[in-house]
Amino acid sequence: TLCATYPFALIFPKSITDKEVLQASTFRARCRLPVISWCNPATGAVLARSSQPLVGLMMNMRSNADEKLVAALCTQFASAQDGRRKLYIADARPRKNALANGAMGGGSESSANYFQSEIVFFGIDNIHAMRDSLSRLREYLDTYGTTSSDGMSSYLRHGGSTWGGGNLSSMSASVSTLGDSGWLIHVQSVLAGAAWIAARIAKESASVLVHCSDGWDRTTQLVSLASLLLDPHYRTFKGFQALIEKDWLAFGHPFSDRVGLPTLSGSGDMPLELPRQSSVGSFHSSPIRQQSGSFASSSGSSNAHNSNNYSPIFLQWVDCVSQLLRMYPFAFEFSSVFLVDFLDCVLSCRFGNFLCNSEKERQLSRVSEACGCLWTYLADLRASEGRSHVHYNLFYNPVKHEGPLLPPAAALAPTLWPQFHLRWACPNEVEAGDLEAKCRSMANKFSELQKAKEVAERKTREITAAMESLALELRNEKQLSSSAVNLAKKASKENAAIKRAIQSLGCKINFSSNGDTTVDIEHFPASYPHRSLYSSAREPEGNTQSDEKSDLSVSIAVMADDDPPTESSHRVCESFCPLRSNDGYCRWPEAGCAQVGSQFVGLKANFDAFDRLSIDDGYF
Repeated sequence: TLCATYPFALIFPKSITDKEVLQASTFRARCRLPVISWCNPATGAVLARSSQPLVGLMMNMRSNADEKLVAALCTQFASAQDGRRKLYIADARPRKNALANGAMGGGSESSANYFQSEIVFFGIDNIHAMRDSLSRLREYLDTYGTTSSDGMSSYLRHGGSTWGGGNLSSMSASVSTLGDSGWLIHVQSVLAGAAWIAARIAKESASVLVHCSDGWDRTTQLVSLASLLLDPHYRTFKGFQALIEKDWLAFGHPFSDRVGLPTLSGSGDMPLELPRQSSVGSFHSSPIRQQSGSFASSSGSSNAHNSNNYSPIFLQWVDCVSQLLRMYPFAFEFSSVFLVDFLDCVLSCRFGNFLCNSEKERQLSRVSEACGCLWTYLADLRASEGRSHVHYNLFYNPVKHEGPLLPPAAALAPTLWPQFHLRWACPNEVEAGDLEAKCRSMANKFSELQKAKEVAERKTREITAAMESLALELRNEKQLSSSAVNLAKKASKENAAIKRAIQSLGCKINFSSNGDTTVDIEHFPASYPHRSLYSSAREPEGNTQSDEKSDLSVSIAVMADDDPPTESSHRVCESFCPLRSNDGYCRWPEAGCAQVGSQFVGLKANFDAFDRLSIDDGYF
């Protein structure tokens, strides 16, 4: 009820009552009263927007409620001694246009009526001038591009004198035609106005109120572009979506009128519907096109120029964003390709986000229920390839531009946006000069090499782990081999000791090489026959009992009872052995006596085994 083209919720200073809000709305064109669009969280400075005041031809009409509302935008500084902040009222129109609107009841504010304010005129032309400018730009591209809309090369048209035919005057004329289109001048005017607003808020902590005639074309361009310069959040995908949803869609930019999209129809009790419209003739053709016959004007009369509301306001704003992206390639998360695809989606009528002229119309027609969402579509495209998608800016570095972007005046010289304006007229040149595409190709190659490197590193780690495992097994084998060698040496030493001990008895022995512990002893000479041959494992005989563990360490040969002992052993046993009988025989022939040389050492036996033996008393 307050304003049909404003969003459902508005932000005002707390000191303004609802009654004063209603009173102030009657003093502004189309009831679009001053409201806050963005606030600096650090300083409290605000960026506000509205339509022109209804001061009349004599500029003597005033509204106390409007003046109080505007003055409330100039809040106190944090420090009371600094006083109130300054207010700039930025009128986007040329001064003469503002005065001309006074004849129709409009006009501009007077700084005398608004406390601590300053009025600034930006001189940006109206929607009709922008429409004619784009038409002349299209004519220039159609004439001097590689291939025009008639399918004929610019080298062949007009007898070859247009370009490349050697006529220098025609070449200079083409450059002059680009300048005469005025498109770049208009883009520069919008950029300069937005940069000025951002500088006042960022450097002076001043509040700025922006308006034009109705407050939904040039005002929207300046406010949204200034917000993009001031707030890094709006330079991301989510922030860019929020910025367009807020300043363009919610605040009622008439997309149906400006772009030629479907609008709301219906009257009385008739149901609301979105009629099907033709997209032919969306932008008014230039006089040059009408004369050349390339395109026929859809209006059919010269008076249609004044009533035609088609104008490339949104296209011009996106063009300004592309200029900022060119100047600050590290400040934006999205790329120029994203802007081109975004514009194509807006103009395609495939989505309902930009249908109708206001938020209220879209809600009444239930556009969101019947149409797809552009933002979801673009988000799904990016999600399909991740950060490598062409919509992502390869150079984006949020740390480098954390604060506002304040371009100097010298940097605000725009160039023709090649990715959009030249993509059909000069496709090869655009592709060859696209630095971002080249960098993206290099980034893709780098990504492939990075993946190959990761695969090689993974294989290297696997091979290294296998080598370490083999090295560990080799060390274990070496340890086992060393242990076996030590055991063999120890066994060899023991065998040598046993051999010497047995050889001390005057016998010759040979160890078996089959790995067993059995000892084979050679026979004595024939004059000394053996009684028996014993090995390390005792054989059970008579009533003698033994188990598997009843074994002796050394096996020796024992002579028969009826054989006379050798002189040396008889002498040793007779001298030292306590078990030797008086008649010269051993009372314990199976005891396994141990001698070193000719010296009796004693019994070397497993005494645990002895304890389990049944000993014959006759041995003692």
